Amino acid sequence: MKVGIVRFPGSNCDEDAWFAVVEQLREDAIMLWHKDHDLQGADVVILPGGFSYGDYLRAGAIARFSPIMQQVAAHAAGGGIVIGICNGFQIACEAQLLPGALLRNDVGYRSMPVTIRVERSDLPLTSEAHVGQCLTMPIAHGEGRFTASEDELDRLEDAGQIVFRYVDAAGQPSAAANPNGSMRSIAGVCNANGNVVGLMPHPERAMDPLLGSADGRVLFESLLATVNA
Repeated sequence: MKVGIVRFPGSNCDEDAWFAVVEQLREDAIMLWHKDHDLQGADVVILPGGFSYGDYLRAGAIARFSPIMQQVAAHAAGGGIVIGICNGFQIACEAQLLPGALLRNDVGYRSMPVTIRVERSDLPLTSEAHVGQCLTMPIAHGEGRFTASEDELDRLEDAGQIVFRYVDAAGQPSAAANPNGSMRSIAGVCNANGNVVGLMPHPERAMDPLLGSADGRVLFESLLATVNA
């Protein structure tokens, strides 16, 4: 598996993604600069977390126009795998690769571990997980409140495009377990084809028990299993 990690001005989780792929999975990764016009043969593209362009205007709004995003969009349109994590999720929504929008949290900036529940296990990012599986991993964001119209949310529910939800210790969505006020406790969604997924929690920061959790491994191992299938 070859993973392309897009580095924007202000990205700060690109090295974490590199660690997850190269140091933990022993797979290949390349750093792609935001001005590049070539994905260099990447099987999987990761839009990492951080504060691209300082989050000016709004999170992801400027990065969406970076030259590399034309190649990312073409990769996605051709069925290629694209994963947006935190700021990468925001960028993917701004680029209309994913539905909805990420608005400012209803409780300010949050940096903490959360539990999310897997809602689909037939996607490149979740193929090694199972529906209902609960994963613990950190969040670190100020604009992660997933928002869409009620009609759009109903459509996403019906189409199976909700991939992760924030849940409590019993595996159930609740107001107390929702760290940012996301509608319907949504922590991650996919596009209609399932090859583009965005999530606010950081699986790349949950790859080793020494980091507090290794639950993120199953998502990266899912990517590996999909690419090598």
